[in-house]
Amino acid sequence: MKQIALYGKGGIGKSTTSANLSAALGESGRSVLQVGCDPKHDSTRMLMHGEPLPTVLELVRERGAAGVALEDVVRCGYAGVRCVEAGGPEPGIGCAGRGIIATFQLLEERGALEADVIVYDVLGDVVCGGFAMPMREGYAEEVYLVTSGELMSLYAANNIAKAIARLAERPRCRCRLAGVILNAKGMEREEELVRAFAQAIGSRLVATIPRDRVVQLAELHRRTVIEYAPDSPQAAVYRRLADDLLRNTDLSIPQPLTQDALESLAFAHAPPF
Repeated sequence: MKQIALYGKGGIGKSTTSANLSAALGESGRSVLQVGCDPKHDSTRMLMHGEPLPTVLELVRERGAAGVALEDVVRCGYAGVRCVEAGGPEPGIGCAGRGIIATFQLLEERGALEADVIVYDVLGDVVCGGFAMPMREGYAEEVYLVTSGELMSLYAANNIAKAIARLAERPRCRCRLAGVILNAKGMEREEELVRAFAQAIGSRLVATIPRDRVVQLAELHRRTVIEYAPDSPQAAVYRRLADDLLRNTDLSIPQPLTQDALESLAFAHAPPF
């Protein structure tokens, strides 16, 4: 079983990347479980053709954990991918990480954390106890940082690298950085910058996902690119990413940058004014 977590800044494209990755893996005949660990609970939406899933935290609040059956929270989506959404609290009330904690407890108690590949889609703006749980408790063994070339996106990725480095100090922690995925914004010298960032923290750029209008069109049709435009170049990018992640054994403990070093790196790769 391969357990993969995609972390990154909110809005960077983690959910789109995760859903298309899961769809590609599902089409290849592998059993796949995707767990959305974001309070927006929209990670699996394209796999479910736009159908909103009841979240684990919502049902646990209503019924108590004992009253939630596995079929209440685990639904089958495109290509047989099993989909789960952790959920979060009402805005301004409670801890967003609680949904993740409740989800992992429930899925583990029910024996549902089994698949050829488990994909965790995790918000990376704030790596608090709840959001760090997939790494801290040994669920996510391979962490990929999803980023663009924007400074705030790289800042979030660097913070996640800091969390991995700290957690790796624990004797039984198996969490390692598996690479950086560029979800491109189309900025000048963007790939060069993100590649340099990956190397600077002791990792590598494993994939560049270009900006393509077919992604927005697929989402408007409530589909992954893999399903909506299976013969498109963008679908080929996601399938290649799935193959690369399955084969990847190049794991590392990252060496995160200081704020000054990160800003200097970004400045050095900025296009000329």
